[in-house]
Amino acid sequence: MSKELVLFFLKRITGVSTTLFVLFFITFFTLRLAPGGPFDTERAFPAEVRANIEKKYELDRPMWVQFSHWMRDVVHGELKDSFQYFGKPVKEIIVESLPSSILLGVLALFFATGVGIPLGCLAAWKKNQWVDRFVQLIAVSGLSLPSYLLASLLILLFCTYLGWLPPALWEEPKSLILPIVTLSVRPLAILIRMTRTSMIESLHSDYIRTAYSKGLSDSKILFKHALKNSLIPSLTVLGPITANLITGSFLVEIIFQIPGLGKHFVTAVINRDYPLVMGVTLVYGTLLVFCNLCVDLLYHWADPKMRIDA
Repeated sequence: MSKELVLFFLKRITGVSTTLFVLFFITFFTLRLAPGGPFDTERAFPAEVRANIEKKYELDRPMWVQFSHWMRDVVHGELKDSFQYFGKPVKEIIVESLPSSILLGVLALFFATGVGIPLGCLAAWKKNQWVDRFVQLIAVSGLSLPSYLLASLLILLFCTYLGWLPPALWEEPKSLILPIVTLSVRPLAILIRMTRTSMIESLHSDYIRTAYSKGLSDSKILFKHALKNSLIPSLTVLGPITANLITGSFLVEIIFQIPGLGKHFVTAVINRDYPLVMGVTLVYGTLLVFCNLCVDLLYHWADPKMRIDA
């Protein structure tokens, strides 16, 4: 392994560690400084009971002490019990609900890339023709429609009027269709526009004209020569898109009643469930930096100029 490669990984690890620490720090102190607390209810606890609860969860200690203890627990792979689900470890909640969120996000990613990139290539190939205009209409609609409105329209059409699909829950394969489509429409539209723009630039490049002069077929020029270079700009947004699909499905999970981690995160923030919020932040932050690292590796595969000699 070369010195450049070692330095690359050390730099990435340092950046990931710093990013996660800053994320935890901001999340922790923002929660603590926000009005209200985890045990502020309509029926106030007696002073002695409240004091005992705060002592049990170390809420009576200075915030910097609480933060240092939380970081210590994370380093040792430990997470405290949830306030909202009394006596239930946060680790157990994450293990139960994370697979649903990952499954939803991964399937939405496959749908967005499997449909968005080919449509972007098709639009570039048929530039200014009716196919191009139709694909651009899909992209503009996908960027313009909010998720909650799109979900409502899909439920109204396919569940209420046609009766083809179930409106909610996560019980059978058919129940995955509407959440996946709802979650993937916006990233699909982004990939269409990015791929179309970069493909048009590639098709007007010198090496494409050289390929035409050699008598290569249209399909070989499009898929073997133009597509790979056209994917590089799309890879720029693929990391954030992947993280968004996995960690940003809060609204979709609530609308379709999916027992995922995003739904728990929303209720935990509302109820000031500090351990659960921090546990979800740990998982989502790790997923985010992992997706960005994967995109860096894809850069080195797609663009030889960015490769590091091993």
